[in-house]
Amino acid sequence: MNDTVAAALDGARKYEKDVISFLREMIAIRSESMKEGERCARIKEEYEKLGFDEVFFDKLGNVIARIGNGPLKILMDGHIDCVGVGDPEAWDFDPFEGKHEDGKVWGRGAVDELPSVACMAYGTKLLMERGVPDDVTIYLSATVMEEECDGYCLLHLIEKEKIVPDVVVIGEPTDMDVYRGQRGRVELTITTKGESCHAAQCDLGVNALYKAAPIISEIEQLNKTLKDDEFLGKGTVAVTYIEATTPSLNAVPDSATMFIDRRMSTGETVESVLQEINGLPSLGDARVEVLQYKETSWRGEPAEQEKFYPTWVVPENHPLVQGMAEAVESVLGEAPKISRWSFSTNGVASMGRHGIPSVGFAPGLEELAHTTGEWVATEDLVKATAVYSVFPEIIARRKDELMKDGNK
Repeated sequence: MNDTVAAALDGARKYEKDVISFLREMIAIRSESMKEGERCARIKEEYEKLGFDEVFFDKLGNVIARIGNGPLKILMDGHIDCVGVGDPEAWDFDPFEGKHEDGKVWGRGAVDELPSVACMAYGTKLLMERGVPDDVTIYLSATVMEEECDGYCLLHLIEKEKIVPDVVVIGEPTDMDVYRGQRGRVELTITTKGESCHAAQCDLGVNALYKAAPIISEIEQLNKTLKDDEFLGKGTVAVTYIEATTPSLNAVPDSATMFIDRRMSTGETVESVLQEINGLPSLGDARVEVLQYKETSWRGEPAEQEKFYPTWVVPENHPLVQGMAEAVESVLGEAPKISRWSFSTNGVASMGRHGIPSVGFAPGLEELAHTTGEWVATEDLVKATAVYSVFPEIIARRKDELMKDGNK
């Protein structure tokens, strides 16, 4: 592999300016969930310029490229929608400039997760120039709506477009390490009902907020007792938002709804979460519901699912994890740390719901995601491009091991 890695690094260096330019141009196009059309068009244009065998929008609006026709199907995925910028005054630079200085590219999406989209594209271009292994088909997916409903874009690709990969590479930031899992999550509401009356005669009513108060306290205490896992970490639960209905600010509210973010560790499921919430001492007649996601994509395609995102872990000795670690070590010259994300990714669909082995690798620091200081090192862009270039050849050598029962 030494000659291959050297060629990949040389090629990535040759395309460094192109990768940076492509990344900066993507950053410059504001693209929050359901509004990604212009950025998707720019990505499709780049894929076509690079000469991939097939490039198209799927019905949801994901941008898909394909090279090769081999039996081992590799999907390399990076979502292209970003969260908003919040208060523009909180930024020290224009979040959509794609500022490039001091060996870094800055801006909204410069970590989460446009770098992987750029590097995967040019890594695949380098592989085409060397020759795609006969054993593989590579799909690139620049996916939409992830920030609104992580995983739905891959569920659509797998279940409706019938593109079913054998392995998936997730392009969420890993700081050039290899990630093999994440905690799951479920979004819930708890609604208490009261009886409204004039606030001047509040004794005549039942205040729904007062009924909610002890439940909030019990959720806070519940957070201290949740399951811990040596690898994934501790499950957590938090009340993140409260809303109430009331005829006026001078009236007792007749309903209150609290929104719950529950992160699930190993062995926890939506059923176990509902059981613990329904067991809260003060719940009474309050209603507990799992939230539903229901939106329309930028292409007009309906998107709907329960807001439950499964926990998933791939064993460290799995050939996919070891193959990615080999690719990273061959380029960086040292073994990467093998770890996990603290947040959720599209892996909840590929591995979490469909059991398709998934692994994470990308430049960028996870802790910079969604902050007003997103940046990625340009040197890491070069090296990541080389890693994505050599990975398919490495994993093709592990095809027989990978396809054994129990590994797929």
